[in-house]
Amino acid sequence: MKCRGAVLRGVGADWEVAEITLDPPREGEVLVKMRSAGLCHSDEHFVTGDMVPTPELAAIFESMGTPFPELFPLLGGHEGAGVVEEVGPGVRSVQPGDHVALSFIPACGRCRWCVSGMTYLCDNGAQMLTKEMVTDGTTRRHVGGEDLTAMGQLGTFAEYAVLAEESVIRIDESIPLEAASLVSCGVTTGWGSGTVGVGTQPGDVVVIVGTGGVGINAVQGARTAGADVVIAVDPVEFKRDTAKFFGATDTCPSMEEAFPMVRELTGGVMADRVVLTPSVLTPEMLMPALMLTRKGGTCLITAVPRFEISSVPMLLVDLLNSCKTLKGMIYGGMNPRASMPMLLSMYRNGHLKLDELITRRYRLEQINEAYADLREGRNIRGVLEFA
Repeated sequence: MKCRGAVLRGVGADWEVAEITLDPPREGEVLVKMRSAGLCHSDEHFVTGDMVPTPELAAIFESMGTPFPELFPLLGGHEGAGVVEEVGPGVRSVQPGDHVALSFIPACGRCRWCVSGMTYLCDNGAQMLTKEMVTDGTTRRHVGGEDLTAMGQLGTFAEYAVLAEESVIRIDESIPLEAASLVSCGVTTGWGSGTVGVGTQPGDVVVIVGTGGVGINAVQGARTAGADVVIAVDPVEFKRDTAKFFGATDTCPSMEEAFPMVRELTGGVMADRVVLTPSVLTPEMLMPALMLTRKGGTCLITAVPRFEISSVPMLLVDLLNSCKTLKGMIYGGMNPRASMPMLLSMYRNGHLKLDELITRRYRLEQINEAYADLREGRNIRGVLEFA
């Protein structure tokens, strides 16, 4: 079938709304008619090149026997929700007409990591940016005679999506699909980062650095986990004000300005947890983040750094002597099949704000305008609406 989708041809290019071709779903696959797609910063990282290896780094991957996949042309979008249109042979978890939210990690449920409860580390994650399906290693998406990579094996910036069954999670039809689209990545990653990812305990002092679509949900998560103080750090005044609405007790425009506030609030002990969720993680952020972290505390990296960064300035003696933990975490340490229904249930019962996250809605042909708004800090979360 043919439909429209937003395609990126290379680093620095604009998104191009093009006619794409989707092959019918095969064994273990599902065709979904998209209704809503979240506009996450992770797709922007391919425009800026943050998540694209340099030629030198690509050569290192090649020499190690793990060549990095050819990314472009790329069909964008890894947050979304829609309605199942068709299922291939062997599909058992969904049927035509079901409402589904999508997971950018097509967790298999069988590998060592999945059976250990770490579905965010599923072996299928290594294929998140390949043109081939995780089901049988062949392609389903094409544009102008070329095979398409689909962001996160999803490609939600299109009117339809052909997906592995592992990528779709059936949801209750009472949940608005617009709200459901947000739990695909940003809400779940942020909420998990502010709770289980960083280990927040009741009474904690938590600092969230960066309050965009992920960080604002880390604020929600930290308060839900019982944090007594949640300090939101962001240079954009609009985002700081929004963070207060979502549960921040205090705000600061920079980590440097947060030091005296944290010292005063904790009597010099410093923050129990620090979560790094800026739009792009730079090496210079780690030193102040760790200095904001108390003895025995945890500093969590959720934000994406540029691919080629291999060294960062930090005081190793402080990490050692103060017994601090510096950790990285994808997807906030959450299990999509368990966390998405849980978060949507919290939303339905009034315990999680989702509708309020949406700053503006866009049509597919407005996607470049949408990402301009994201870059300029005008949105907490934009969404694409499909008919």
